[in-house]
Amino acid sequence: MIRTLALFVAVLSLLIHAPAQAYGFFTHEAIARIAMLNVRPATARAVRTMLGRADLLQTPGCGAATPEGASTWPDCIRGLGDRFSYSAPWHYQNVDICKPFDLEAACANGNCVSAQVDRQVKLLQNKSVPLREKVAALAFLIHFVGDMHTPPHAGDRGDRGGNDVKASYGLFTARWLNLHSIWDSPLAERAVTTPPEIIRTYLPAERAALNGGTTADWSREGWEVSRDFAYALALGGDPCAPKPDGPVVYTDDAIEKAVAPQRLQVQRAGLRLARLLDEAFDPARAFTPEPRGRR
Repeated sequence: MIRTLALFVAVLSLLIHAPAQAYGFFTHEAIARIAMLNVRPATARAVRTMLGRADLLQTPGCGAATPEGASTWPDCIRGLGDRFSYSAPWHYQNVDICKPFDLEAACANGNCVSAQVDRQVKLLQNKSVPLREKVAALAFLIHFVGDMHTPPHAGDRGDRGGNDVKASYGLFTARWLNLHSIWDSPLAERAVTTPPEIIRTYLPAERAALNGGTTADWSREGWEVSRDFAYALALGGDPCAPKPDGPVVYTDDAIEKAVAPQRLQVQRAGLRLARLLDEAFDPARAFTPEPRGRR
């Protein structure tokens, strides 16, 4: 109980000032660090060199000159108004956890996080894309891999990723606290800081066990974690049970049960981001689009 309250107090100011959609800044940065510790040396150099031109983005209030800065840049720019408003639906995919998994229906016209992860990799591989667009694509990629592994970004009950589900975190409650914000920040930060250390270089066998699959596979995993843990733990074991009139309660026992799946999601995100960065900056995978034929 003391640990729960102490941790929440430590991240309280972050929750108040960060965008509601943000996978807590601390966690996004942790995912970026895991990735950079597990990419090839040539990839790490290429990523840092490209982010060294973050000035091309012309967003002085939102820095992206480091992998950690880039990991939060897509949330920061949402405060810049109409200039980046097009990117708002790219941070999530509302796949109903109480129906059969259907990613296609939740991703019309590519406006969902998994489709945008794939798109940013292609932009980075495309030799004809201007550098400014590549810098943005890199920042979006680093951020979106984190977002798609955040359970309430991957599956919900028509409640804006749990933003409409008022909740308490142990004994702590506040009018702005909800299921989404709990999984975004205090629970995610507890998962990252719970020993053993997860921000580290992983063995090849560990990477192979966690970084496989496609964005569709990863989307299903996140949807399952949202169903089986984020909602089930809040609703007495049945993720599709009627929601109570008042706030749902994350008891200390529920929080303890949520730590392991949340840690796994962060590890998966970091190692999968490392894999995607290696692919995006692999010269053998880079391509020049074929010119369109004349009509």
